[in-house]
Amino acid sequence: MLLGDAALGALMPLHLRVAPDGVIDGAGRTLVKLMAGEPLQGRSFFDVFEMHRPRGVVSTTGLSALAGTRLKLGLKARPHTGFKGEAVPLEAGQGLLFNLSFGIALAEAVALHRLTDSDFAATDLTVEMLYLIEAKSAVLDELRRLNHKLHNAKTQAEEEALTDTLTGLRNRRAMDQVMRASSRAGMPFGLVHIDLDFFKQVNDTLGHGAGDHVLVEVGRILREETRGGDIVARVGGDEFVLVLPDLTDPDMLDGIAQRILSRIEEPIAYAGHACRISASIGTTVSTDYPEPNPDRMLGDADRALYAAKRAGRGRVVRFPSDLPSETGAA
Repeated sequence: MLLGDAALGALMPLHLRVAPDGVIDGAGRTLVKLMAGEPLQGRSFFDVFEMHRPRGVVSTTGLSALAGTRLKLGLKARPHTGFKGEAVPLEAGQGLLFNLSFGIALAEAVALHRLTDSDFAATDLTVEMLYLIEAKSAVLDELRRLNHKLHNAKTQAEEEALTDTLTGLRNRRAMDQVMRASSRAGMPFGLVHIDLDFFKQVNDTLGHGAGDHVLVEVGRILREETRGGDIVARVGGDEFVLVLPDLTDPDMLDGIAQRILSRIEEPIAYAGHACRISASIGTTVSTDYPEPNPDRMLGDADRALYAAKRAGRGRVVRFPSDLPSETGAA
């Protein structure tokens, strides 16, 4: 005989009552909720559940053997929610009372079936487990947020340490890192050293605001005239260095430098004034050296640059071929 509503309500949320013939005649409210509208009462136990432990119990004839045994079972219907528990024999041969729990799959079951603490008995330690899981989840989420924040802060600090604050270009430290890494890896590159001409006059006549504006505009020109993978660095007040990976054709390098020089010599508007500057540029390529040394290459490009200044400024000088023989041999 099926239990009435009052008797059904007396069952704990994860209790299941099975008659001697294997028919379910009572289920706690949480088990009913898990069935998502499918009936439990009146169905055969083995139509609803699959026994994983002990093995071999697949029909009502072996149901009595489950009494006092540790059980592992699961729903046959998706999502195949699993349970652990035990079966207690009822008085007068009325069947078995199954006391079930989700075991270590508690968090998964709660998420899958949208369970809350009201779906468990108030005295059930599962409720405490739920609180612990929620607390742990909150702590882990906060730690993840903190780690993400620290990672972003570290990345930002590293980026700032390699960036010129005025122009947004790389700085000398970044340039040094790239050149040394390229030299160690044997990666060829071209080097362009640029020093602005007549920049001091802009500062002296129009003020440092005009000078800063000119530097920002020069930085924009350098970015526009180079590739995405090239390093464009401001290494001094009005000095810039370009590191151009895989560009070792001197003629191509000089062509880029000449194009940059032409654009720099165009008037730069500032507060109704036209700022006129030029540049002296020295170039060299790593393939001209048996073992490229960043300091030596920078020194050689610098010598080429000052040879350009001595020759009248506003020009590009290639090291060593464009230098006087005594300078190139030094």
